[in-house]
Amino acid sequence: MSDLSNPNVSTVSSLSDLLGTVVAVQANFYQVRLDHSLNTYLLCTRRALLKKIGQKVMVGDRVIVEEPDYQDGRGAIAQVLPRKTELSRPPVANADQILLVFALASPPLEPWQLSRFLVKAESTTLEIGLCFNKLDLISPTERQEWQERLGKWGYNPSFISVMTNEGLEGLTDCLRGKITIFAGPSGVGKSSLINMLIPQVQQRVAKVSGKLKKGRHTTRHVELFELPQGGFIADTPGFNQPDLSCSPNELAYYFPEAREQLEKGYCQFNDCLHRGEPNCLVGDNWERYEHYLTLLEEAIIQQETQQQIGEQESTMKLKVKASGQESYEPKLESKKYRRPSRRGKHQNLRELYPHQTLEDFEKEED
Repeated sequence: MSDLSNPNVSTVSSLSDLLGTVVAVQANFYQVRLDHSLNTYLLCTRRALLKKIGQKVMVGDRVIVEEPDYQDGRGAIAQVLPRKTELSRPPVANADQILLVFALASPPLEPWQLSRFLVKAESTTLEIGLCFNKLDLISPTERQEWQERLGKWGYNPSFISVMTNEGLEGLTDCLRGKITIFAGPSGVGKSSLINMLIPQVQQRVAKVSGKLKKGRHTTRHVELFELPQGGFIADTPGFNQPDLSCSPNELAYYFPEAREQLEKGYCQFNDCLHRGEPNCLVGDNWERYEHYLTLLEEAIIQQETQQQIGEQESTMKLKVKASGQESYEPKLESKKYRRPSRRGKHQNLRELYPHQTLEDFEKEED
């Protein structure tokens, strides 16, 4: 097996330490694939110290394992090596690339949905691969049209058919020695593709809904599957609409067509959002411009919502009742309702009556 995600081996404290890759996480247990031997997996717990310092263990993490019990297949994670990449959704560490898998037919390929997935993938800064399955269901002319269309978008997709094995050899070469995140809508053949690449996995496969022409979700949690030629596949839970998490000013850089134009110079305005402003470099003469405008409006609404929440949190305070129910109530103005301190009263009186003390006034009151 190739040496994956192993730039920090120098941090291993001794030769007796075992290096491995976390391939699955469930509750407080971690399945770790050890480097030193083929097909050696240990079910590990996390050392109390890691929990105490808040060190999270993610799928894809490179870890040091102590006290291996090979007979029972148990061990303990003592250290998590520094990550070279980290994603929160899906929660995967040390990934090298994302492979978006879509079907050319059944379910039909939707440009808007594809565009949204591509924008989300671009925001991760990982390398992006685009794979179209079910090539056997379309004509050569349709394939050529999609090839040219996606080329204008800035992508060079792979075309495969799990049914006929066409194109799988080239895809295998792209996956070798890397941690690759598989993503895409349900029903496009991700699980079938993984079964083809790694026969011993036998992922559950769901049929496409006849009524809605949508796929059913078959993946429940993130897990790494080891490729025979070296490398891992991270199969992520299927979702139809990935979330958008970027500012309005960043969005254009997640479209290769717009990014190419922006690399040539600068728009007239620094805060240009590329929607008809004077002397804008991006313009509107590209196919996905309407997709960009739709996502831009979503990003603007999201930003305004976050600002409103921030303003609310600055003027409201969270109260948690004994039942656990949460509610917000207005914060009192700072110092307005605070009882004056004895020291403060003394200072004020000294300014008015410099020859008398607070004790003198207390005696007079008595």
